[in-house]
Amino acid sequence: MYNQLKPIPVLILFGPTASGKTSILRKLVKGGLNAEVVSADSMQVYRGMDIGTAKPSVPEMEEIPHHLIDIRSPNEQFNAGDFVRLADAACLEITSNGRLPVVSGGTGFYLKNFILGLSDAPSSNPQIREMLKKELHEKGSAALMEELAACDPVSAKRIHINDEYRLLRALEVYRCCGRALSSFAVYEKSSRFNFIIIGLSRPREELYRRINLRCEDMFAKGLACEVQRLYEAGYTPGDPGLRAIGYREFFIETEDGWRLSQDLDGVKALIAQNSRRYAKRQITFFAGIPDVKWIDCGDDDAQAAGFILQELTQRHEDTKARREENV
Repeated sequence: MYNQLKPIPVLILFGPTASGKTSILRKLVKGGLNAEVVSADSMQVYRGMDIGTAKPSVPEMEEIPHHLIDIRSPNEQFNAGDFVRLADAACLEITSNGRLPVVSGGTGFYLKNFILGLSDAPSSNPQIREMLKKELHEKGSAALMEELAACDPVSAKRIHINDEYRLLRALEVYRCCGRALSSFAVYEKSSRFNFIIIGLSRPREELYRRINLRCEDMFAKGLACEVQRLYEAGYTPGDPGLRAIGYREFFIETEDGWRLSQDLDGVKALIAQNSRRYAKRQITFFAGIPDVKWIDCGDDDAQAAGFILQELTQRHEDTKARREENV
């Protein structure tokens, strides 16, 4: 049982899509790390969406226990508040079992809220968010940034014009309640956990190459069949899960509803393109997470895992030394 008077150590391991998180996690466990994973992926929570979300396989989850996977149906909402609440409970459970919680994934908003805490700003409004996305496509980010500067100049100064997620979120909050996002309570870091935050980085060209290869691999594994099964079960991009990259691209909206595209080569190219754009947005968002130890991943995932194990060992020794000084 953990000591409730001491902060619980939690490893945060994140990186953009296809950066190698799963491979490095497996190397960490083989290197002796006694850990369980809390998935910080907004789409791996959905049942039946395995290939397109790069969900760990059954053997991989037998090797390393995972939490927050397959806990929702694709038509159910899952937001940052849900994630923080469930991740908090999972970390306590893992620690009670004598293992290190590793919160790993690429959904930056979940990670940032877990590390810094939730604000009291209103939760996401899907209707307003979709309207803003349409406006972004039609008007461009400069027009939306001009609107934000008028209603919330503080947030406008903090948000880069290419950070589409934060730009839309700030405008969404204002349109929801007529208050600036910057007027809500500032995030407060939780004292319950002692975070060791590791970010994985790769050269942009290498990351894009890996994304393209992953896309090819997903189709080889049967992504089109997976989407067909979901469609036959009644799920469409009108449901939260099927809005994900890797699924939405298969659908064509008609006057009679949704149908699946037969142009699989075109769908594959679009998924790869959207994944590369998403990775770019992830990198921008990750830059706002504090106290990150960045690791440049080369061709050897075992070497990257070795650096992480060294960092964990050093942090443990530093913590132990500080406690001895205070005795």
